[in-house]
Amino acid sequence: MLEHITAGKLEAEIELIKVSEWFKRHIRGSVNEDHLPKVDITKPILQAEIRPGVFEIIDGNHRIEKACRNDVEFLNSYKLKGEQLVAYFADVRGYKAYVEYWNSKL
Repeated sequence: MLEHITAGKLEAEIELIKVSEWFKRHIRGSVNEDHLPKVDITKPILQAEIRPGVFEIIDGNHRIEKACRNDVEFLNSYKLKGEQLVAYFADVRGYKAYVEYWNSKL
């Protein structure tokens, strides 16, 4: 998805994430500590709408964790709406499961 965004094939909303505020509203997941030193926090994070108006990081959890530990104030991110994600499902079964999940949140 990031490749499609940077190539201009997928339009995404740009948002600056205030790192200190992110973890007040989102669960802090576990990260691979061995990978953390290699993480490039200049690469934008990718957020996906998981239910109407609610976004979660789907690519960049290590980046936001590293930014938090290094007292970085903001990170760049791209936000994708639910309908933009549909094209990235591998098969019809995954698409149907997503639609059922999404409809249950409305």
